[in-house]
Amino acid sequence: MSEPILELRPMIERDLDGLWEAFSEVIEEGTSYVQDEHTTRDAFAEYWLARGGEQWGAAADGRVAGAYTLRANHVGRGSHVATASYVVARSARGQRLGRRMGEHSIGRARALGFRAIQFNLVVSSNAPAVALWGALGFEIVGTLPGAFRDRIRGFVDAHVMYLKLDQG
Repeated sequence: MSEPILELRPMIERDLDGLWEAFSEVIEEGTSYVQDEHTTRDAFAEYWLARGGEQWGAAADGRVAGAYTLRANHVGRGSHVATASYVVARSARGQRLGRRMGEHSIGRARALGFRAIQFNLVVSSNAPAVALWGALGFEIVGTLPGAFRDRIRGFVDAHVMYLKLDQG
């Protein structure tokens, strides 16, 4: 069985419901996002769309398979550093969608003039994420002891990961 072709495109309003379904799966797992099972759709939308930025998504068979949001990590004097968040639906895992979105977001960050991308909290026990970001050139620049409450493992460390972009 061949994998569906997933085209990344700017998200539109009607994508939010499908993305909420995928995000709900992820927060139910309790191993990668700080949001918990009490998070509402409205709170999720506020988080995902916070401070503007860009939101990109991929759909398969009319359903959201994954998405990312890219924006400035801070305002003002810190606005030259981007941050991003990614969600891949359970049904789309293992198709390298996370890598495609990571590569795409790095290209978008460069195109938007960001000098770096910083991930503020990459859960240390989320080995696929740590490995993916490392393979894409991100470095662990700090580790926050016990900063994440994993639903299965309890308190685990979280990494700050950083990628300097090729801009003077």
